[in-house]
Amino acid sequence: MKQQYTVARINRKGTTFEVLVEPDLALKIKLGQAQPSQKVLVYPEVFRDAKKGIRAKEEELKKAFGTTDPYQIALVILKEGDLQVTAEQRRALIEEKKRKIIDLISRNAVDPRTNAPIPPQRIELAMEEVGVQIDPFAEPSDQVGKVIERLRPVLPLKLALKVFEVRVPGEFQPRVASYLRSVGKVTREEWKGDGTWVCQVEAPAGLLAELTERVMKITSGKGDVRTA
Repeated sequence: MKQQYTVARINRKGTTFEVLVEPDLALKIKLGQAQPSQKVLVYPEVFRDAKKGIRAKEEELKKAFGTTDPYQIALVILKEGDLQVTAEQRRALIEEKKRKIIDLISRNAVDPRTNAPIPPQRIELAMEEVGVQIDPFAEPSDQVGKVIERLRPVLPLKLALKVFEVRVPGEFQPRVASYLRSVGKVTREEWKGDGTWVCQVEAPAGLLAELTERVMKITSGKGDVRTA
């Protein structure tokens, strides 16, 4: 029988807050897909402990979220907090991320002994051999570097690298820089007179689309990514 609800929680100012949510809608919101918040709550209440039925006090909600509206609070909890996913959802997410990671490696790596492409099936077998753990919520491009390091002892591979130039307004620099360093090596960076942060990052050649999508998402469309 399909699970009717799951729990989303967040810790704010030393206090844990929980809401009961519909699993499928909640997961879509967590993944950034717009959904009607009025339908995601199974019960329009914010709890300190949902299992025990202990409700959060209005003054606690005001202090932590600036509102007592359970629907607005639920959106904050889903976007910034932790969501319990069903076993079925976790399996589907892990499989989806796994396929994308395999595709990224296959498109960007070659066997250094022959310079031949590495078939996806071989990559998948190597991942199973070393017991690679896939994070169901992290972006594939964020995980591919760690996966490659796990694979090297059993699967010789060499990445085809390219240098990309990234430009973003200064306010987004910390988040963009953190992301870029997780997928490649920042080789040069500078601040322009207008507050724009410009850098060059060495990353797998096939990551242009993923880099562009992620930078545009972080900057709300105000960034720019191109090959250097």
